[in-house]
Amino acid sequence: MTTLQRTIEFLSLSLWLGGEVFLAFVMAPGAFYVLGNDAQAGAMVRYGLGHMHVVGAFCGLLFLVTRVMRTGKFASLVKPASLCVMVMITLTIISQYTVMAKMSSLRAPMRSIHAPVMDSPEWVEFNRLHHLVVLVEGGVMLAGVAGLHLLVRELRSNSTEA
Repeated sequence: MTTLQRTIEFLSLSLWLGGEVFLAFVMAPGAFYVLGNDAQAGAMVRYGLGHMHVVGAFCGLLFLVTRVMRTGKFASLVKPASLCVMVMITLTIISQYTVMAKMSSLRAPMRSIHAPVMDSPEWVEFNRLHHLVVLVEGGVMLAGVAGLHLLVRELRSNSTEA
């Protein structure tokens, strides 16, 4: 059972991290390249990011629950790999329900014009929030890479002790 639980831990974290990397480096640039229309490409990226956030948060919770079940201790939630996953979940919630929600409220008034005025207060704030989302998602990726590294390191130290 421990091998299956370890597999679930690695798989859940790897799937989430892979989704983040795919969205940032393949899907988002591809949407803007293929569609050529910023509004449609933005809608596609929003759709993908929103769904990735839900899947990612689920993967994070699955990781944490599996970890507690495998170790039989809630103290395993304060191990470095678990803390990285908690950071990922927190940043994902901030991105989805704070930053992206504000971006959506700014997007509505800008829809009435085909090309937003680049120095309008709405556009300036939207652009600032977009940069913030990119930073937050980068933080999720960094925490994911760190979490995977720590998980491998933890596995190695456990196998040398056995």
